[in-house]
Amino acid sequence: MKTREELIDFVENGGKEYLANILIDLVIFGYHERQLKVLVGKYNELGGLGLPGGFIKKSERLEDAAQRILTERTELDKVYLQQFHVFGDTPFRVNRVTYPQIPSDNWLSDRQIAVGYFALVDYEKVVPEPDIFIESYQWVDVNKIPKLLFDHDHAIRAAVDHLRIHLYHKPIGLNLLEKKFTLPEIQSLYETILDRKLDRRNFPKKLFSLGLIKDTREVKKIGQHRSPKLYSFDVRNYNKALKEGIVLVI
Repeated sequence: MKTREELIDFVENGGKEYLANILIDLVIFGYHERQLKVLVGKYNELGGLGLPGGFIKKSERLEDAAQRILTERTELDKVYLQQFHVFGDTPFRVNRVTYPQIPSDNWLSDRQIAVGYFALVDYEKVVPEPDIFIESYQWVDVNKIPKLLFDHDHAIRAAVDHLRIHLYHKPIGLNLLEKKFTLPEIQSLYETILDRKLDRRNFPKKLFSLGLIKDTREVKKIGQHRSPKLYSFDVRNYNKALKEGIVLVI
């Protein structure tokens, strides 16, 4: 947890470096034990949970700000990050009601608009970093989201909807799965996100036809009579599909 002095300094002087009326909300997805999870934090002044995020420097591009904030909150970089929505229906996210120490003429006293980004990260590699607003973090199942502050419940639902549509046109999994995985493991990932069962014969055929995955010629030793094949993403084709798009009919 950051010190109260740091919070006061940000409130008093942050307007010199950051934009006043626009910020970033991050929906950080991880995949663990066949559950799609999202990272939420406990806001130290409000006693409730909400999404991590941050303010945009006056000198920054929007996407650069989102990447910087993601790295500051998780210590990760070079992960998949996608803008998905703009939120503005809940006014005064940071104001004198939520933070009484903010004077009425402060740069934070006006309404804020949030640009939503979702990130796909390796659950095991995330190192959540507290900031001046959030004191601690936890992962929650996207199907069991508790009541969140501001409009963050809506933001997560919108991010999940966007992700489900997104995976029909862009590959996913590179940051969510182990480097090597079995066919049931990647199918389980897609089924978890889509919240429906997929045909276990046609689904992998489609991934192979698109050139997204390849046989590693290795096996995963599970038991005496169980050694399923291991596969990996074809990174070159994967990155090409990210740029050009795909049509995944499943």
